[in-house]
Amino acid sequence: MESSSQRGEFDYLFKLLLIGDSGVGKSTLLLSFTSNTFEDLSPTIGVDFKVKHVTVKGKKLKLAIWDTAGQERFRTLTSSYYRGAQGIIMVYDVTRRETFTNLSDIWAKEIDLYSTNLDCIKMLVGNKVDRESERIVSKKEGIDFAREYGCLFLECSAKTRENVEQCFEELVLKILETPSLLAEGSAGVKNNIFKEKPPQSDASTSRCCSW
Repeated sequence: MESSSQRGEFDYLFKLLLIGDSGVGKSTLLLSFTSNTFEDLSPTIGVDFKVKHVTVKGKKLKLAIWDTAGQERFRTLTSSYYRGAQGIIMVYDVTRRETFTNLSDIWAKEIDLYSTNLDCIKMLVGNKVDRESERIVSKKEGIDFAREYGCLFLECSAKTRENVEQCFEELVLKILETPSLLAEGSAGVKNNIFKEKPPQSDASTSRCCSW
């Protein structure tokens, strides 16, 4: 996957969504992918947003990536962002069992409830493998969950950037192989996913949609 230099032109526009418990590293994963940097970030308030231009298999892609808050109090705000997403990345922390348990208890159910794309590609990501000595969730458990729920699967580290590019590349490649999603993401389609305005939960604390 290469970053595209011609930012004004693209063949496809794909909407991707990051979901999972608070503190699993969704924001740092996104920052690592879009900026090649690592920071310890405070929990996302509502929804954050970044754009990344890449070239995959000769196609210029514009990725609109939405990073949702994991806290329960924001869940009603973020439900609308599932609409029209071609790819959804479920993130858990390999050092925290409850973040893995909540995948089936909460997040898979949210996808079923709110996702409008039947062909939407799902990716399961186990983050923080740099903390191997603290690991509680085994790789086999991740693989088994991914098989059961029909997800792609990778373990990664936003901190060391291990497998970060691969997470997004594998997801995008699968979208490119899915005709219905490809048609939806065509540059000719007039759906403007940037028109979505994040609901303001609290204007004084919200950092929705950072460009």
